[in-house]
Amino acid sequence: MKPNIGISEKNLEGVIKILSTLLADEYVLYTKARNYHWNVVGMQFNELHKFFQSLYEELNEYVDDVAERIRTLGGNAVATLKEFLELTRLKEHPGEYPDAKTMLSNLLNDYETIIRNLRDDIVTVGEKYQDLGTADFLTELMEKHEKTAWMLRSFLS
Repeated sequence: MKPNIGISEKNLEGVIKILSTLLADEYVLYTKARNYHWNVVGMQFNELHKFFQSLYEELNEYVDDVAERIRTLGGNAVATLKEFLELTRLKEHPGEYPDAKTMLSNLLNDYETIIRNLRDDIVTVGEKYQDLGTADFLTELMEKHEKTAWMLRSFLS
């Protein structure tokens, strides 16, 4: 049953498409943070191991939140690795095990990519698709990512 929440079906489809791409980005970033948690080495191992764990635990919540927003709007959440890799705007580096500084840089780049995309998506969702609830949801998520990006920049300074 489709939701009757004052947003046209066409607009809901547009919002769901944006959210599906975001879901893929969040899941790829979650996987990268988990990879780095498992594979970090060096003098800062303990601190970074715990930090990367905090990131993937946080991202796991975001993945769930985005998927549930898609379901709330009447869509089906993409849920396969194939779909995530087809939709994501992030870059993967299979078979590479970077040093700790590069791990932090890669994560920062991904967080900032998501932030830039969210900034654009917020405008599209709010203005073009008239879904202020999802625009607010995306704004809150962007603010959380901005805080994490600040922490990553602080590690790298």
